[in-house]
Amino acid sequence: MDRTFIHGKSVTQMCGLTPKGDIFAGVEASKSSRFKSMKILVVEDNDFLRETLVEALTEEGYVVDSSADGEDGLFQATECNYDLIILDVMLPEKDGWEVLKGIRNHPSCNNVAVIMLTARDGTEDRVKGLDGGADDYLTKPFKLMELFARIRSIMRRSAGPERSSELMVGDVTVNTNTRSIFKNGVDVAATTLEYNLVEALLAKRGEVVSRNDLYMKLFSEEKEVTSNILDVYICNVRNKLGKEFIMTKRGYGYYISA
Repeated sequence: MDRTFIHGKSVTQMCGLTPKGDIFAGVEASKSSRFKSMKILVVEDNDFLRETLVEALTEEGYVVDSSADGEDGLFQATECNYDLIILDVMLPEKDGWEVLKGIRNHPSCNNVAVIMLTARDGTEDRVKGLDGGADDYLTKPFKLMELFARIRSIMRRSAGPERSSELMVGDVTVNTNTRSIFKNGVDVAATTLEYNLVEALLAKRGEVVSRNDLYMKLFSEEKEVTSNILDVYICNVRNKLGKEFIMTKRGYGYYISA
């Protein structure tokens, strides 16, 4: 394993990670979260740590983009629609404090949740981050499971009181806790992306969601996708749940009837 060292510690030590084969040990415990279709941006300049976080969060079911410096990270944060940003303090081009200030001063992303990462354990830094608008502050080294728990906690707070985990659409039931879909009481074998598509449309039930918004929500900016990939998943969902489960507003987008 590549053991990159920062501030005298390897990334493995900093992040509390085990060797590669064990990185995702214990991850299954949180698979039932109702926030797994959310989109996350990781801004971290250390290649190994950034790639590890992206891999771990993707394995958890999140849609993840990443950036290696503050200037690009701020650009992505303001141009794309993220639910959460994981932001390192020590970054090239612009440091984390500058990026956080830019996020909070930008109308398109000033409400996005931000978790700050730092190798410094001083109270002053934590206060600076929280006063600057960060939602949480995580000191390296940290365990992946602690990061996952903090993400769930932040998103629970931002979502407000928890609603019923079961959503009914005709003869289709969607359980957002177990990420399961049932048709006439029978479990439907839906892929992660198919489920995320259904959940994204249900989040705005009765409203038309544009193709662009769905692409932004469902697919990482770092992965090349074909222009018709969304049509493929919509077709798959219709084949499994019924042709009228997802409706088309020609020239605008798609919706699930209220």
